[in-house]
Amino acid sequence: MVENITPDKTLDCKGLNCPMPILKTKKTLDQMESGQILEILGTDPATGNDLPAFAGNAGHQYLGSKDEDGFTRYYLKTK
Repeated sequence: MVENITPDKTLDCKGLNCPMPILKTKKTLDQMESGQILEILGTDPATGNDLPAFAGNAGHQYLGSKDEDGFTRYYLKTK
């Protein structure tokens, strides 16, 4: 349940289009410790497809997403 997730860090990517949310996510994850949770805030609909694929390819765990008013919260757990 993503409602119960407490992120260690939040990355605001609202207003950014592909590929910027993924590039910023990668840079932020590289600075985080293993097992930490990153919350990404995004408005680009493509991010909903790109983040799970990126997480799988990079070895991170995609935990899910939650739609808010005008944006979506995505959650990744670092490898």
